[in-house]
Amino acid sequence: MTALPELPRTARRLLRAGLAAGAVLALGLAAAGTASAQDGAPDAGVHPGVMTRTGPEGAQCTANFVFTDGSATYLGQAAHCAGTGGSTEVDGCEAGSLPLGTPVEVEGAAAPGRLVYSSWLSMQERGETDPDTCRFNDFALVELSPDDAARTSPTVPFYGGPTGVAADGVATGGIVYGYGNSSLRQGVRALRPKTGTSTGTGGGGWTHTVVTVPPGVPGDSGSGYLTADGRALGVLSTLNLAPAPGTNGISDLRKILDYANGPGGHGGALRLVEGDRPFTPQPVPIDPAF
Repeated sequence: MTALPELPRTARRLLRAGLAAGAVLALGLAAAGTASAQDGAPDAGVHPGVMTRTGPEGAQCTANFVFTDGSATYLGQAAHCAGTGGSTEVDGCEAGSLPLGTPVEVEGAAAPGRLVYSSWLSMQERGETDPDTCRFNDFALVELSPDDAARTSPTVPFYGGPTGVAADGVATGGIVYGYGNSSLRQGVRALRPKTGTSTGTGGGGWTHTVVTVPPGVPGDSGSGYLTADGRALGVLSTLNLAPAPGTNGISDLRKILDYANGPGGHGGALRLVEGDRPFTPQPVPIDPAF
């Protein structure tokens, strides 16, 4: 299991992960023009699923959901999007990270956001030792400027929602929906939504393994996943090489928020902002048999 690599350095990391870049691009050509506007994403502004680029190298990830603590508006992303080590450095209690205050370029925003919370940095500061928490608590907050916050939509494109936070994770075999925005997809909107199932929960409830069409790829790091009833399940954290290559690890959002509001030290008032459009489960707009 390895952290889902963000971009740049795409080609080398794709080879290391055993992904077929050509297949991704071929799928993009097949789907181009079939659903260029049907995902419902606004043409401007900030919303779940926009690209983020963190730090001076501009590592590309995907935002998951919108959050607030009553005083500011935040986009969620994975903590490892600010990581300073390699893609195999996945223990958040030891891995290096850019500091709080690092600027984050947010697609659709007029001004850069800034990194204001990292589960990795919080765990290291408090001396967290639980191995499951260290391994799977992979979450960060990017604070938006007031002007950008005022034109931010909390709705997940294509699916709508979220309708809340999943309190009990997802059962094995349960349906999941995701929305990734890797630059590998070259802007083809039809390739962003994904549908699949959970193959099990592990790490003391911290992680859910999912298999989806299309799968999560580098650049989708941090993207959000929903349950069958539209509740926010978690954050795309890892690309699994064994024992089930091609599956993804989703860090549980309920546990993430409980940690941030408790020992993580964010202040206790952090909450998900629910979508302003109803959740509508629907298949991905591509032929899964392609």
